Amino acid sequence: MDIVTRAKGAGASWYNAVWRWHFYAGLFCMPFVLWLSVTGTIYLWKPQIEAWQERTYDALPIGTRARPDRIVATALAAVPGARLSKYQLPETPRQAVRVLVARDGVETRVYVDPYRLRVLGLLREDARLMKTISALHGTLLAGAPGSWLVEIAACWTITMLLTGLYLWWPRGRRGLGGILYPRWRSGRRLFWRDAHAVAGIWVSVAAVFLIATGLPWANAWSGYLAAVRTATGTTDGPIDWKVAGRADAHAQHRGMAMPAAVPANLDAIVATADRLSLAAPALIAPSGVDRWTVSSDSANRPQRSRVTLDAATGRILDRRDFAQRQWIDRAVGYGIAIHEGAFFGLANQILGTLVTALLTTLSVSGAVMWWRRRRPGTLGAPPRFGRPRYGWSLAGAIAALGVAMPLFGATLLGVLAIDRLARVHRA
Repeated sequence: MDIVTRAKGAGASWYNAVWRWHFYAGLFCMPFVLWLSVTGTIYLWKPQIEAWQERTYDALPIGTRARPDRIVATALAAVPGARLSKYQLPETPRQAVRVLVARDGVETRVYVDPYRLRVLGLLREDARLMKTISALHGTLLAGAPGSWLVEIAACWTITMLLTGLYLWWPRGRRGLGGILYPRWRSGRRLFWRDAHAVAGIWVSVAAVFLIATGLPWANAWSGYLAAVRTATGTTDGPIDWKVAGRADAHAQHRGMAMPAAVPANLDAIVATADRLSLAAPALIAPSGVDRWTVSSDSANRPQRSRVTLDAATGRILDRRDFAQRQWIDRAVGYGIAIHEGAFFGLANQILGTLVTALLTTLSVSGAVMWWRRRRPGTLGAPPRFGRPRYGWSLAGAIAALGVAMPLFGATLLGVLAIDRLARVHRA
């Protein structure tokens, strides 16, 4: 019995209305879900990919190590007119030193052999593979408009998942076939239906979590989060995650107050930073004319710390660990670490890959079902069987989603207005 027959037999305009919402939400969201699943999977394996890319810089023969000031001077000479932006502490003695220098607002990563004072390679930060993957994932390489589009798709994916759960709910069916596992020997039609339904039920909770933990990067929702932080008195300095579609002005201008020559007392600053033993990668950056900042840029954000040093003496002026941040920032930090596959190591990466594989299955099976069902020359949308009555509980739940995700609320009002106009025009 197909989905239309069940809806008619039950006399339930409700079921059909939910199916229509699920269809239109899926039709819009599926391309984005596929795109985000592919780019997100690549980014999950960032540590392994970057380690392979930079393998030639991390197996250097050991000799007499040069002082940090000479290493920085070598890097600055490779990019004339540049200023020091960040100095990354090497994690092993055989690793090249990464020195980030800035010129005209553009950062370049310079790989320096600390034993022979040779430049091994240069690469613009915005040209690194994982930077590109991140931009493809968060903004479609379209800046703020791309971020808004991705955010709208992410919000409507929640609608797709919730309506899908309603359609999946067993109604008098016996056995778990087609509910918790696919019926492999029931023909193509049931196979694609089961693949879609089963993938959806297994991935729904994890997918909603991924969407929620990805929203802080979104251009519009991050502004909403900033307003919530202000309203609740939990603003705790600048956020430590970059917002998609917005220029990182702080990063572009960091170090601009420093002279183009090698900063004085850099050797003492690096020695102090070494003793701090911060989670790798640890970055040293000038913070004005009289201070330096040593910060962990670990992908596992709960391990991050930020230490301020006196430029003249190397003395510690302030230290800020993750546990000292406001609860909102800690919650976001935990969520982002899990989202990026960094919180519990390899298992986190494997679990994240499994989720994206199920989301891909959900999208592909949904597209196949739609294409096989639609009649040529039509959109293939489910027919309308009257108008269901919406109770206060449902209206309240939809309003809550609209408040939690303002772009969803705004686009929902737009969709309802278009639907209303279409009905009036048909009448």
